[in-house]
Amino acid sequence: MVDLTVLQKKFLRQQGESRSKRVLNIPALRGTIEDRNHRSLAISSPVSSLWVNPQEFMLTHENVNKIATLLRMPEAHLYQQIEIHKKKSFMYIKRELPPDIAAAVSTLGLSGLYLQQEYKRFYPDGEVTAQLVGYTNIDGRGQEGMELAYNHWLTGHDGKQLVVQDLRGNVVSVLDDMEPQQSGHTLTLSIDRKIQFLAYQALKEAVTHYQAKSGSAVVLDIETGEILAMVNQPSFNPNDRGAYHEGYRNRSVTDTFEPGSTMKAFSIMSALDSQQYTPNTLIDTAPGWWRVGKNWVRDELNYKTLTVTGVLQKSSNVGVAKMTLSLPGDQFWGMLQRVGFGQPTSSGFPGEQGGYLIHQSPWNPFALATLAFGYGISVTTLQLAQAYAVIANHGVKVPVTLLKGGNHSNEQPEQVIDKDVADQMLTMLEAVIGGDEGTGGQARVQGYRVAGKTGTARMAGPGGYYKHRYRGSFVGIAPVSHPRLVVAVVVMDPQGSAYYGGLIAAPAFSKIMGGALQMLNIPPDRVS
Repeated sequence: MVDLTVLQKKFLRQQGESRSKRVLNIPALRGTIEDRNHRSLAISSPVSSLWVNPQEFMLTHENVNKIATLLRMPEAHLYQQIEIHKKKSFMYIKRELPPDIAAAVSTLGLSGLYLQQEYKRFYPDGEVTAQLVGYTNIDGRGQEGMELAYNHWLTGHDGKQLVVQDLRGNVVSVLDDMEPQQSGHTLTLSIDRKIQFLAYQALKEAVTHYQAKSGSAVVLDIETGEILAMVNQPSFNPNDRGAYHEGYRNRSVTDTFEPGSTMKAFSIMSALDSQQYTPNTLIDTAPGWWRVGKNWVRDELNYKTLTVTGVLQKSSNVGVAKMTLSLPGDQFWGMLQRVGFGQPTSSGFPGEQGGYLIHQSPWNPFALATLAFGYGISVTTLQLAQAYAVIANHGVKVPVTLLKGGNHSNEQPEQVIDKDVADQMLTMLEAVIGGDEGTGGQARVQGYRVAGKTGTARMAGPGGYYKHRYRGSFVGIAPVSHPRLVVAVVVMDPQGSAYYGGLIAAPAFSKIMGGALQMLNIPPDRVS
């Protein structure tokens, strides 16, 4: 007794404390991602993870069987893993245990077996916001989307505590708060959760109905540059991730494509900006084709003589090609560059593509002609929305943002198009929707004046353009009397005979725009 309590007291106390004192890592709570109205899009829930100290654990088949039975794991594999790590002091057995399993494990009373608190990321809206919000790995680090872009902002600082634990690993007392834990910051997006859901439903319905390969849609606030919705098809459930697949991509910013006739708004606006054309200038498009060098530019029909407004309404390739080739080559190219094509937007989204905007000196006439109706250029859905927002905003380019409160980059709003020219273009785009001659009749929204343009383009393949594979799109603005929103919808590779943008993308646009205007309480401006 004297030997144990007096002579070896200090030694035995140190040995006891070394087996009961532990420095615990206190995981930080990752910041919440929320929409503009503070509805949660990504939250962290507390979970327990099971780990073992192989140096303290008594490795017997009986002990391993108890663990393996509870966790429904192969006993032989678990035994082998602990044996391999027997010289180490830490090995995870299973992460993110359900609460009932964690409680059962804690009653086993096995030395060297421990539970530690961690957090699991949960996404309430699942596939609706999947590509935009992104996801984290099992260690809570952002891997895609806004989780990756703002990982530093969302990630907190883990704390450390010196504690005394019992044989089951339960904390008996806290001896010292060695390092305080700091939670991550909240990230408030510009996204409106209701509009996001509306856009997702409308896009999914269009892609499913026309058996399309994919699709994307963007809703943009014209005045602030805030992105109110960004959706894609196909999607995935970030709460139940399997192997990587193409549904992970945020196609609205990562996939580029030739925009087709949606580009005609800018070729015509370039002609108006040159002051050599007005909306009423007559253009002879007869007989429906026009030779440019060794190549031909063709229309669907012989539209004969059209006004410039009529060229836009009929979506005449011949008309826009003639106007564009009558002007200096860089006239149109400069217009495209100023509204944002050929360069990434200010969204800050990881992996965003800037597209491709060709420049030649001197210009090949046929290359310039095809550029006028949307070939030889690649864009993203977000770029299309941004460019049309310039028209809607009286020629002012407002940097786009995914964060509430406007742009957080160094870019500032800039007048890139003459106000009168932009306003003329908006009036002409309304004629595409409201007039009997336009191609965008199915984009109309009850109670609102709408302006916009359809687009249909052949898809490119290894040996040139496919004969029967298309891309349909529609980009529109409303209400015309005081523009507030731009909606861009792109549907890729629909199957069957319907492939025109006015048929497959315009109806989805109408649903999204109509619903969004009502959700934002924007008053109607159409009397009849």
